[in-house]
Amino acid sequence: MALFQLDPQSIAARVRGTGVPAQLPTAGASVVRGIVGFTLLSVAGFAPWPFLDLWMRRGTETQLYISCIAIFVGLSGPLLHRLIIGPGSLVRFYKLFALAFLAYAAVWIAFWVWLRGPEGEIAGVLGGAAAMGVVLALAFDAQRSILKIIAALLIPNALGYFAGGWFEGKLAMDHRLAAMLLWGVCYGIGFGAGLGLAFHFCQARARAALGGK
Repeated sequence: MALFQLDPQSIAARVRGTGVPAQLPTAGASVVRGIVGFTLLSVAGFAPWPFLDLWMRRGTETQLYISCIAIFVGLSGPLLHRLIIGPGSLVRFYKLFALAFLAYAAVWIAFWVWLRGPEGEIAGVLGGAAAMGVVLALAFDAQRSILKIIAALLIPNALGYFAGGWFEGKLAMDHRLAAMLLWGVCYGIGFGAGLGLAFHFCQARARAALGGK
């Protein structure tokens, strides 16, 4: 079951319908696009954190989560939609990313609220990557690659997340704003690399149908 006409046949048909030879990104190009786009998105998406914490001196955890998720979803399209091959990628990316990121965020927040501390973070990263991976695999009709897609999301995301946490722990006392910024950059690099690789894996059959690898 594919979503938003992102199955291999629909992607290939849209590309052929343009009459222009397909431009099929390599895995490396997809990873770079993911890193650049999602790092910018991460810095913007976590902007409510210092705003509420440092300057407003108020705001609940729920308000913070809602604000961050709204920015992540709202700015995702212009920065990342070309991870999808072919024309019509912007609207489809918005639909897919909204669903996938909300699934990721819901699972992450649920584990964090339930467990808190390092256990909540680890469970959130694992569960969130799995939830997003399932949505992406279903959307692209790539269920046979689901474990590879989840691993692509999980490993770089975990590395970026916990690297950011390390920087935050080192700098938070004396340089809180810098700590928040570095956390967002590390998270963005890790998540972006994973997202780029996951989209590449998801579209393997579409690339094959178009004569690519």
